[in-house]
Amino acid sequence: MKKFAYTTLMFAAATGLASSCREEDPVVEPGPEPIGTPYTLQIPSNLPPMPVPASNPMTVEGVALGRFLFYDERLSGNNTMSCATCHSPSMAFSDGNAVSEGIDGLTGRRSSMALINLGYANSFFWDGRSPTLEEQILRPVRDPIEMHETWMNAMSELQAHPAYPNLFNAAFGTTAIDSTLAARAIAQFLRTLISGNSKYDKVVRSEDVFTIDESEGLVLFQAEGGPEGQQIFLPGGGSVVGQGGADCFHCHTDAAGLFTDEQFHNNALQTEPYTDMGRAEVTNDPFDAGKFKTPTLRNIMLTAPYMHDGRFATIDEVLDHYNDGGHPGPTVDAFMKFTDEELTLELTAQKRMQLKAFLNALTDLDFVNNPAFADPGEPQ
Repeated sequence: MKKFAYTTLMFAAATGLASSCREEDPVVEPGPEPIGTPYTLQIPSNLPPMPVPASNPMTVEGVALGRFLFYDERLSGNNTMSCATCHSPSMAFSDGNAVSEGIDGLTGRRSSMALINLGYANSFFWDGRSPTLEEQILRPVRDPIEMHETWMNAMSELQAHPAYPNLFNAAFGTTAIDSTLAARAIAQFLRTLISGNSKYDKVVRSEDVFTIDESEGLVLFQAEGGPEGQQIFLPGGGSVVGQGGADCFHCHTDAAGLFTDEQFHNNALQTEPYTDMGRAEVTNDPFDAGKFKTPTLRNIMLTAPYMHDGRFATIDEVLDHYNDGGHPGPTVDAFMKFTDEELTLELTAQKRMQLKAFLNALTDLDFVNNPAFADPGEPQ
């Protein structure tokens, strides 16, 4: 109880400081209805249908506009940074840095999340502070640590461009450029970033077969952790019987092929007092302290370093963390079973090799090399 009370006090102090300097949440205002040619998403048969908001139906013209904007450095204060600066196709739309650096040389607290299958997501950022993709897009431009620009200035530059007014007119039926329409166009492009052609996908579609190690890695991925046959009591109540697995499936659910449960978990990374309160900064709930959104494991071997703050440089360091159990705490997920026990996941060298073989099978090179996702160059 003392430990939780301390966490609560630290949470109150941290959120009080954050609320005193946090910019008001952006609002996506209603705007002109999209016009143009309806865009048909190419979704692999093993992935579910993607929900597209009625407020932003996809068009060929809207996607094309969004692609130009995604790569346009005019959205930053000194015209040196675009969305793609921190979300590079070659790294599955992440940037390879522990934390990203903005135009003024400042770094934030968290790493750049990979942009993969975002159309299925129900919240955005590590702490889930944006409920829609359209709202999420508005934030980095005006963030003083990131692109450090006002949308008004950025839209003025686009308005003066010889091509952009016509591109907006083709997509939305107006040459008057504003941030809402820009966000909608970028969101349309981002919804096309669908990864579903890895070896795993081909096996699911009966187009390929796993090697023995890949197959064993999937078994470990889906199996309960802990010594096989041993009853393990979970923090907070309940118990499970160990299956000698790696425990991945609890958060990185593969049922829909997305490899994320879209939830927030404290995976025992931090010791108290937490330096990053995570989801609690959004919900103001101390029970959310240290919780972060589960990232997809698709293309995970291309998106190092790992975790919300990029603390692990390699996938082996990630496996070390989960094998040992991490640090105990009042909000740590119950399935982080071994934070204060002598037991471990017992990830032997062979199990690690098999897990990595399966994780490599989630790499989709067609996704990272898709010419439809590449920089289209200067709009003409």
